[in-house]
Amino acid sequence: MGSKKTRAAVSVVTYILISILAVICVFPFFWMLISALKPKDEIRSAVPSLLIDNPTIDNFRRVLVDNGFLTYIKNSFVVSLAATLISMIIAVLAGYALSRYYRKRIVKTSNFMMMLSQMIPGVLLLVPLYMIMQQMHMLETHISLVLAYTTFVIPLCTFMMSSFFDTVPIDLEEAAEIDGCSKAKTLIRVILPVSIPSLISTGLYAFINAWNEFMFGYVLISSDKLRTLTPAIMLFKGANLVDWGGLMAASVISVLPVTIIFLFLQKYFLAGLMSGSVKG
Repeated sequence: MGSKKTRAAVSVVTYILISILAVICVFPFFWMLISALKPKDEIRSAVPSLLIDNPTIDNFRRVLVDNGFLTYIKNSFVVSLAATLISMIIAVLAGYALSRYYRKRIVKTSNFMMMLSQMIPGVLLLVPLYMIMQQMHMLETHISLVLAYTTFVIPLCTFMMSSFFDTVPIDLEEAAEIDGCSKAKTLIRVILPVSIPSLISTGLYAFINAWNEFMFGYVLISSDKLRTLTPAIMLFKGANLVDWGGLMAASVISVLPVTIIFLFLQKYFLAGLMSGSVKG
């Protein structure tokens, strides 16, 4: 009886702590949403309130219509999808090489260099990348953002794919080779079909990273028609005045697409993360 009571008490405490943590994590997004639905006088009220007396969508209208955020959303989708596609192609090939040819010296060196690159903060590479893009005449183009985002997500994407490929039996490849498949055909027709969960989770990571990135988008792009969504949120923050309604509405709009995508692909994302965690 004592053991059962102890387990029950531990379960209750665990659920309470998880609930508190969930509230702490969700509350900023909830506050952002209700602030986006408040009129200006309620936002600037001296006493903050979780209730909305006169809800309005005027903040969203100003963001989407008056400030042209649809263009920024389109730019973010273009850049994020391009960076994700390029990252996935490289990560699949590099991850397969790390998994199957890990004993070769060039593969070991590449693995070490990618691990080393993860230890360098991105902000330290901002000035060198800016100078490189300037010399290559790529500033004020989406290509500069795609290259920057791809560069920073490839190492982790490669490790994620390599971890999954380690769990795929080599017998499948040997059977395909006996049937006359080349390495390329084996990868495309045998390995990739069983790698869908890992492909989705890796691609989702690359997409979210590119979608949410602020620093490079703010520095490398200053043209209004090429600006991406996250840096565009700064338009509502002036030197002496902050448009809190527009800022919150723009933040909700920037979070919404990623949230919807994650909700639909959540099971694949979790399956992809778990698939490479246990070998055998």
